[in-house]
Amino acid sequence: MANTTLNDRALIRLSGEDVRGFLQGLVTNDTSGNLPVWAGLLTAQGKVLFDFLLWGDGDDVLVDCERDAADALAKRLTLYRLRRPITIAVEPGLAVHWAPAGDLGVVDPRLAELGQRWLAPAGEGEGADAVWQAHRLSLGVTEGRRELGDGATLWLECNAAELNGVSFTKGCYVGQENTARMNWRQKVNRRLVVVPIGEADEKRQIVAYPELGLSVEHRRVENIDPSTAPFWMREGLAAGS
Repeated sequence: MANTTLNDRALIRLSGEDVRGFLQGLVTNDTSGNLPVWAGLLTAQGKVLFDFLLWGDGDDVLVDCERDAADALAKRLTLYRLRRPITIAVEPGLAVHWAPAGDLGVVDPRLAELGQRWLAPAGEGEGADAVWQAHRLSLGVTEGRRELGDGATLWLECNAAELNGVSFTKGCYVGQENTARMNWRQKVNRRLVVVPIGEADEKRQIVAYPELGLSVEHRRVENIDPSTAPFWMREGLAAGS
């Protein structure tokens, strides 16, 4: 399994009493069913602080997150834990693995075209981070604090509905009220998009990847051309127009 490890990812293990129930009241997606799912931890206003995938491991849940954000996310979850008998700690024994195709692992819950993902001991050899990033951005999918805005972007503006990152039926979670209101009113006025760097608007740019020729931007929907938007985004653009 060489060259499948995503070294930029880390895992946080939650174990103890009713871990899924604890997360159900915090994160944007439904943790009571099949995992993995993509989810976010939001501010009270519905802006994303962290995004991650949640995996089941028996009664435990593993949080597949950015390595650079793992300590901050674990600390935030610990604050919400209060006196619950739950242990929250980075899991050093496992790594996140990825391949663009094949039969290992499971299909990425955001978008099938993202490829296969699984958890296993870290492989030998070089990691797959650069290939994964290029593949993901080529599909217009953003992730991580650097691209999602680090507490500045509303969760539905991160295309969470289109990429299966939110449940509108599960009940309350942090940031749920504004997220549900935006969905009910069909009022997603801005979206994160990945555009060729030659078409970049510096006023809307969040981060540029010159080596890939791409720019991640936070644009108003009227400034997004549906004909050049990712196929998975077009229905959402039409609904909000």
